[in-house]
Amino acid sequence: MILQTTLCLAAAAAVVNFWLGMRIGKLRGQLKTSVGDGGNDLLLRRMRAQANFIEQTPITLLLFGLVEMAGPEHVWGHGSWLAWLGAAFVLGRVAHALGMDNDTSFKPGRPIGMITAIGSQLVLVVTALMIALARV
Repeated sequence: MILQTTLCLAAAAAVVNFWLGMRIGKLRGQLKTSVGDGGNDLLLRRMRAQANFIEQTPITLLLFGLVEMAGPEHVWGHGSWLAWLGAAFVLGRVAHALGMDNDTSFKPGRPIGMITAIGSQLVLVVTALMIALARV
């Protein structure tokens, strides 16, 4: 079984993680800070944005894969909602990273990212439990 949605989400997550790392690397070069944050608030924020991404993404991808494998259509009808939920999660993670910059005009990014992450996880948890309990 090919988990098409999860596979696409994992690829998107890898691209976002690469982008987050590149933002940090570019700023490190500008600041000539190879280790740590050097006391720079923006560098610290960008490091935390990537760390938060790495904290949230693996368990969420695991939930996506397990729900997709179990057959989300058994709970909510057609399974295409899973792709939309995944897109919201990934875009939310990008918004969160942009919102973490203290010099950005996209201030709502951080709460948007938090809401999409928590919301996605809650939908996946409820779906997983409904699938699991329906088969008992």
